[in-house]
This record gives sequence, C-alpha cells and structure tokens, in this order.
Amino acid sequence: MKQFISTDDVPSVPRLVDIALNYKKDPFRDNTLGQHKTVGMIFLNPSLRTRLSTQVAAKNLGMEAVVFNIDKEGWQLEMNDGVVMNGNTSEHVKEAAAVMGQYFDILAIRTFPGLKNKEEDYTEKYINQFIKYAGVPVVSLESATLHPLQSLTDVITIKENWQQPHKPKVVMTWAPHVRALPQAVPNSFAQWMNAWGEADFVITHPEGYELDEKFSGNARIEYDQDKALEGADFVYVKNWSSYRDYGKILNTDSSWMVTNEKLKHTNAAKIMHCLPVRRNVVIADEVLDGPQSIVIQEAGNRVWAAQAVLSEILKG
Repeated sequence: MKQFISTDDVPSVPRLVDIALNYKKDPFRDNTLGQHKTVGMIFLNPSLRTRLSTQVAAKNLGMEAVVFNIDKEGWQLEMNDGVVMNGNTSEHVKEAAAVMGQYFDILAIRTFPGLKNKEEDYTEKYINQFIKYAGVPVVSLESATLHPLQSLTDVITIKENWQQPHKPKVVMTWAPHVRALPQAVPNSFAQWMNAWGEADFVITHPEGYELDEKFSGNARIEYDQDKALEGADFVYVKNWSSYRDYGKILNTDSSWMVTNEKLKHTNAAKIMHCLPVRRNVVIADEVLDGPQSIVIQEAGNRVWAAQAVLSEILKG
C-alpha cells in the first residue's frame, strides 16, 4: 500500500484482515521491519485508542513513533492555498507538511470535521493537503469523513467472533447522543462492510439520518430499529449527526438506546462500539457490562489493525 485513507487504498480487505489476525497470534514476527524508520503521528484533535494502539503497533515492528499534538504545541496552520496570511494562521501546511516529510518515513494524521460546511468537510481538505505536500505515505488516524483504522478493526473483530459457514447479519444502529457527532465512523464502517462483502449488512436510524450514499452503498436501510435487529449476529452502535441537514441533531428519542430488551430478538448478537461511549445514553450499562459486549476486545484489536497497515506500507 502507498497510503491508508480508505478502502480504495487496500488491494484486498480480506487479506489485510488476515494479516492483522496473524500479528495478533505473533506480534513480534516482523520486529525488525521498521528498524531505523519513524512514523510521525500528528493530532489536530484528541485521541486515546488511536494514538496508543498505533504507537504500540509501531513498536512491535521496530519503528519509532513521534507524537505531535499540533493543535496545542504547534503553529496554527493555514490550509487554503493562495491566501494572504495576515490573519491568525502562522504557518502554511505547504511548508509544515513538507518539513514533516523530511523527518518521517510515514506521516499519520488525525483531524475532525467542523460540521458546519458539508462541502468543505467532504472534500477532506485537511488530510488531502498533507497528502499533497508531505511527499511520504500518509495514514489516516481519522479524518472529516472516515476512520479507516477503526473500521478495519471492526472487520477483524467480526471475523474473529464468527465461525459459521454462512454470512453473519451485521446491523449498524444509530443511537441518541447529547452532542452532534461526525459521520466519519458510520461512513467508514459502512464502506468497509461493503468492501469486505462477507456480511448481510443493515443500517437502521430515524428518518433524516441517511448517510452519504457513496459510503452506505448497497446496505439495506431500515427505519424500524426493532425490525432491523431481528436475527442480528452483530450490532454496531453509533451516534451521528445528520448528513442531509448537515451537523444537526434531528432526534433525541431515548428509545433508540440499545438495551437488553432491544436485543431479545437478535441472535444473541455481539455488541460493538468504537468508544468512547456515553453509558445509559447510547448503550445501557446492562449491555456494556453484559456477556454480549465485545467492545474491549474490539478496542484491543486496534493494535493489530494499525500493525497490519504500517507493515504493508513499509513492505510497499
């Protein structure tokens, strides 16, 4: 792989999943692959799992990981080309990204959308400017519209927990939240489910929360959550704000929270969430702390997803 921004960069999703699971069995089998190589991890937004798991993955491959919280420790970056920089920005991404490309063998970037301007967010201006000027492979640690490391992890976790010959039924359900959240995780989960092609994939949400069709693809859309959950083998729970009425909260119906009662008609479904999660708002305690929850296993698999991605870029 030359970069890792979406499924478009992955020649074979099933193969990448297998590579990750093999690293889980033997984490240090390529512990010299990244020797004398450095990955720069640039954060414009907070992170826990993405930052720590990627650092561990790099270490397992013998790489050095340098973390820079540019939103707190760096100059305020100008992202637009051709501007007169007489405002608040001190450094242009054209120089910043190019300089980072001199220091690092791989550049990993995390940024979020503003949720105010759909067109600007969905052009992925921030991460694309780093790709344009860095001159080294770029890995998305989450962008305005996608979170590929999380979604690769989710596919890994589903495969790890499914031993049947037939396809599992995977349902991604919207759940309420107190804040307007990006569409990046649900967009990405849908994109990876479609690219993987080894699940019966359903998305359920209230009307008005339809995702961009280029990500939801051929998933079945169901507005009745109870109907969608019938016979589900895996339930992926996530909130997102409206794509149509961009960045808006259109529904606060607490009945969409996932509870044990909601799961009665599933096939003893495993419960997934990318974390962090608002307990008793998005998912009830009884579910998160119950035997069907695999959110901790899922979070642990973030290491192997990152290790598979970094190794494939290093080999490439």
